[in-house]
Amino acid sequence: MTTTHTRAVIDLDVTGPTISRHLYGHFAEHLGRCIYGGFWVGEDSEVPNVRGIRLDIVEALKQIRIPNLRWPGGCFADEYHWRDGIGPRGERPRMVNSHWGDVVEDNSFGTHEFLDLCDLLGAAPYVNGNVGSGTVREMSEWVEYLTRDDDSPMASLRRSHGRDEAWRIPFWGIGNEAWGCGGRMRDEHYADLARQYATYLRDHGDNKLYRIAAGARDDDYSWTETLMKSISCNGCGDGPNSPYQAISFHFYTIPVPRDSVGSAVDFTLDEYYSTMVEAQRAEEIIRRHSAVMDVYDPAKTIGLVFDEWGTWHGTEEGTNPGFLYQQNTMRDALVASVHFDGFHANAERLVMANIAQTVNVLQAMVLTDPETNSMILTPTYHVFAMNVAHHDAASLRVHLESDTARRIVGDKELRTISASASTKDGKALVSLSNLDAVTPATVELDLRGRKVASAEASILTGDSPHARNTFEQPEAVAVRKHVLEVGTSDFGTRVVVKVPPHSYVTVSLTLGDHSGSW
Repeated sequence: MTTTHTRAVIDLDVTGPTISRHLYGHFAEHLGRCIYGGFWVGEDSEVPNVRGIRLDIVEALKQIRIPNLRWPGGCFADEYHWRDGIGPRGERPRMVNSHWGDVVEDNSFGTHEFLDLCDLLGAAPYVNGNVGSGTVREMSEWVEYLTRDDDSPMASLRRSHGRDEAWRIPFWGIGNEAWGCGGRMRDEHYADLARQYATYLRDHGDNKLYRIAAGARDDDYSWTETLMKSISCNGCGDGPNSPYQAISFHFYTIPVPRDSVGSAVDFTLDEYYSTMVEAQRAEEIIRRHSAVMDVYDPAKTIGLVFDEWGTWHGTEEGTNPGFLYQQNTMRDALVASVHFDGFHANAERLVMANIAQTVNVLQAMVLTDPETNSMILTPTYHVFAMNVAHHDAASLRVHLESDTARRIVGDKELRTISASASTKDGKALVSLSNLDAVTPATVELDLRGRKVASAEASILTGDSPHARNTFEQPEAVAVRKHVLEVGTSDFGTRVVVKVPPHSYVTVSLTLGDHSGSW
């Protein structure tokens, strides 16, 4: 059988920007069964819960050290009025969730429940405020309600609902997709609104908000430029003096043509490769948004936030199409691994990312069965689990050398080996993806600059790119140990990794103090 051969040179002693753990963030919207029937089962449920929050999901997400959680949307954020979600649950007003299924929302999961969930997860809250149908005052008072400690009107209101101590809220979104469901605004109009809203998002006490302006769709670089121009020093070249600290953008991986979505599980080989090409496009979009920002902010004081990403396939047959419930295969897992390689390579500007979404929606970590109340972990979950050692580690550059690890897909070239690496606390982690659906790969790691005391590997794969976990076979795709060939090279340590088709492998290294060989 034909095998591609790739050499990956890594200087273990030459580190780059830190890979923020917040690049592994998550997103939970009031959409389908993400909140209700996902995180939230209610205190009277037979499903084991803590104050209505489903315990097995919490424990699963703690295992992947979820760093932050974005809520309540998404499109839902710009029709959500926070006062409807506080106070006794039985007295909360209802509303219509017009974006997602046109269902009635009873607001039983609101501000206090969300922050209780974040506390259980050990995750930083990322609250997305309502610009589209809300007001400056409404958003400003929500921040006061959450973060002020004295006897101000909103702090007193919070105490009347059972919470004495203010919360720590690090991340705040100023609306969502203002170009679309968040108001169909022009970029200039939203740029002015973002400055206005940010002005009234006060820092109360020692809580410092990291304000995130709603940015572009896909490769709309002009939107990013308009936002950057609006906060630059009137073109004086001194860099931004910004009312907000970051700009977001959204990009979903959809097989070409992007005007239609196919099945999450019954896809052709052509659709598989088209998906991989689109996944690799994400890094190009990150780099180009960053390049626009560099013109106005060369010191990189403004962060780039990729707070919606992931695959968007057709919904599972027999489910509400407005609930966006889809299965999750090895194809999705590799989309995630490719994104993470791109995140690591751009960690100097990219400060946060949030996969859409955590439970039962789009590229989820967890799927639940409403009939049996059982839960499964998806292949994408396992990629997150395998990457925990990248959190807050120093990036390492990976120099890939190969004449064969590429495939022509339409008019695009797919790089079939994707890789990244990082180091922290005397260890290093190397991530390797073989995106070729049929051809195995051999990757030779040429490790230089530090001794390697030990090496071990884990692999995630299946019998085809369609492999997935089901409620009948919950561990069909799971992480397993993988065999390595370890020796010396002219420059240090040589580790040979066999990477089967459509597989993801991580190599964990324990490092010595000085340059040398195994």
